[in-house]
Amino acid sequence: MKKLFAIKGIIYYTAALFLNAFTDLGHKIIIQNTIFKIYDGSEQIVLTAIVNAMILLPFILLFTPSGYLSDKFPKNIIMKYSALFAVFITLGITFSYYMGWFLAAFFLTFLLALQSALYSPAKYGYIKELVGIKFLTAGNALVQATTTVAILGGIIFYTILFEINITSAFSSEADILKMVAPLGWLLVIGSIIEFVFTCRLENKMIFQSKISFDIKKYVSGYYLRKNLMIVRRKRDIIESILALSVFWSISQVVLAIFGAYAKDTLHIDNTIYVQGAMALAGIGIIIGSVLASKFSKYYVNIGMVPVSAFGLSMMVLLLPFSSSFLEVIVLFMFFGVFAGLFIVPLNAYIQELSPRVHLGTILAGNNFIQNIFMFFFLALTTVFAYFGMDVEMLFYIMFFVGLVMAVYMLRRHIIMFFWFIFESVLGLRYKFKFIGVENIPQDGAILFMGNHISWIDWIIMQFPIKRRVAFMMERDIYHWRLFHKLWQLGNAIPLSVKASKDAFLEARRRIAEGRCVVIFPEGQISYTGEMGEFYRGYELIAGKSEGVIIPYYIGGMWGSVLSRSKERHKEKGSLFKREVTVIYGKPIALNTKVEEIKKELHILKEKYEAK
Repeated sequence: MKKLFAIKGIIYYTAALFLNAFTDLGHKIIIQNTIFKIYDGSEQIVLTAIVNAMILLPFILLFTPSGYLSDKFPKNIIMKYSALFAVFITLGITFSYYMGWFLAAFFLTFLLALQSALYSPAKYGYIKELVGIKFLTAGNALVQATTTVAILGGIIFYTILFEINITSAFSSEADILKMVAPLGWLLVIGSIIEFVFTCRLENKMIFQSKISFDIKKYVSGYYLRKNLMIVRRKRDIIESILALSVFWSISQVVLAIFGAYAKDTLHIDNTIYVQGAMALAGIGIIIGSVLASKFSKYYVNIGMVPVSAFGLSMMVLLLPFSSSFLEVIVLFMFFGVFAGLFIVPLNAYIQELSPRVHLGTILAGNNFIQNIFMFFFLALTTVFAYFGMDVEMLFYIMFFVGLVMAVYMLRRHIIMFFWFIFESVLGLRYKFKFIGVENIPQDGAILFMGNHISWIDWIIMQFPIKRRVAFMMERDIYHWRLFHKLWQLGNAIPLSVKASKDAFLEARRRIAEGRCVVIFPEGQISYTGEMGEFYRGYELIAGKSEGVIIPYYIGGMWGSVLSRSKERHKEKGSLFKREVTVIYGKPIALNTKVEEIKKELHILKEKYEAK
């Protein structure tokens, strides 16, 4: 995070995002709290859903224009003029408060959302331009945490001021708006400061886009079809967008129905408690975002998505069973944690996979699809509430939808899911440090060769590597009934003394295909903690293939329970964790002789012992 904050412009960018979300949320909270005070039951649910739908509608209508603007013009310029637009809108909102014009304030909610729809693709696209691929997940975690703090702060701040300003002497929406009218000036001030910050952002556009906009093609739907084709071009992108769409749809429904649930079931009629409970999900999102950044230190770790999806579903299921406000608070908090672990990697994954030239269009498409889903879910919620469907049943429906999404994401990312589980479980006992990760090529064939000190070396050495690595293992272990499917999913290569040549030929085939393979030239786990004899069988793998050997050395595992040491040695580390270091050497030729490889590993060992 220190390196992230050292990037020029990151402070102004973060502050602008905070104020953008804080101001948008402030007006929404005032309108929602007004509805909460005046209406009950199904009327309350319907009107709350309509407010949320009005916020979503601009993102649907402006899919093409917002993507076009973000791809055509510098994103900092789009953000600047959108912030200026918000200043005039908040002035109109403030005037509506003083006049007691509820319908006008309602309409200006739509206009404020219109500004956000133009703003959104530019602000998310600017992350990649500002921080680069290296800090993409950390940048998304910062943006998510900042936005969440703004939402959390906005909910608490404006709800408290709302309750302070109103009295019991009201009978209509107009009465309430006139009481809280001074809050409108806070919205105006926030918009003005946001505009000032966006003026400090630099143009990061590398080249000027030549794309044009034809209003006839927009009206006819030509651009819509074309842009959706761009969004659907990569399967991983569209699946990530759909997963986010389901999540935000579930969240919108939960937020829409919770007020009525709290009022009817928990007998809470103070908006501070209602909004505060939902705001605690924001604290959870901050925690989840930080954790997501930690798990994605070296690459976007998509393996946490299935885990968080299951967690989200369970929190929704448990909400209608809660009998106290304390239980609700805890559930919303954990919902937020899982949400952070879900949102951050998927957003970073979409940005990583998106070509720079189409980044704005894809991010606008992300908004479009998400808001189509949310609008549809809110429409269903409105219909169900109108016909008197029990609130608890809506919670159960959302749980089922989330569960289906979780199962699908597990099937799609099952390999990364298992690696995430491995890393999380082993991280409880070991503190891993990886040195020289930058030496590993991003593409092409790689043969990893290193020392063999424990039963989990093949797991440890892969943690910072985005590309999946095939490894050799004893045939008997490969056919263990409980783990055989897992080894197959991991593309393991079974090896036996009698059929070692077949295993090496299989590894050679994979190297020829440009894939990654790891072997242990010692042929067995060390009994002494030192490197033993290196066998030459690996030379069968190289052949005439193009690629490199990456030597690596694992230090710190000797003396652990997973090594063959008869004594348990305490290595460097904290009181509860053993520190394990993996050092990756620079690439060397595939046809390098065994003596030279062993020499390279001894150099890496010396680096480890000298640190």
